Amino acid sequence: MTPSSFPEDDDQALFKAAVQGVRKIKQDTISPHRAPVKVKAQRQMVRKDRAEAHPFSDVYEPYLDQEGPTRYREPDTSAYELKKLRRGDYQPEFFLDLHGLTQEQAKDELSALLLAAKRQHVECVSIMHGHGKNVLKQRLPMWLVQHPQVLAFHQATRALGGDAALLVLLKVEI
Repeated sequence: MTPSSFPEDDDQALFKAAVQGVRKIKQDTISPHRAPVKVKAQRQMVRKDRAEAHPFSDVYEPYLDQEGPTRYREPDTSAYELKKLRRGDYQPEFFLDLHGLTQEQAKDELSALLLAAKRQHVECVSIMHGHGKNVLKQRLPMWLVQHPQVLAFHQATRALGGDAALLVLLKVEI
C-alpha cells in the first residue's frame, strides 16, 4: 500500500478541501462579565458595614438622670470628661441631623455615623434630634448608651443646638 492510499489520508484531504478558503476567527469565546476590583471592594465594605452595624434596642431603657440636661457617662469615664463636654471644650468633627427621620431611619443613620467616626478616629460628634414630638429626643440617649463606642454624651451648648442636640464623646482606637 502506498501512503496516499491510507483511509486517514483520504479523510484529511476531504477535510482540507471542505475548509479551503475559511479564515480563522479572531476570538470566538465570550468571557464572563467580571465586576471591576473597585466594585468588589465597595461590596465587601458594604458587607463589613452591615456586620459592624449596631442593632439598637427599643426595649432597653437605661437609668438616666431626668433632672437637668440630658447627660450620661460610662462608669470608666472620668466625670471631668462630661464636664468638658458640657462646657463645649470638645469640638465635634461630624454632625448628624435627624430632623424628619423615622426611628428606623434614625437608627440606621446613627449606626452609620458611629461607624464612620470609628474608621476616621473621630473623638466627638454632634447629633441634632430636634424638638418635634420628642420621640427622637427620648430614644437617642437610650440608643447611645447601648453602643460600645460611646464614652459619654451631654446636651449641646447653645451654639451647637442647645436642648435639640447632643454632643457625644467616643472611644478612639488607633
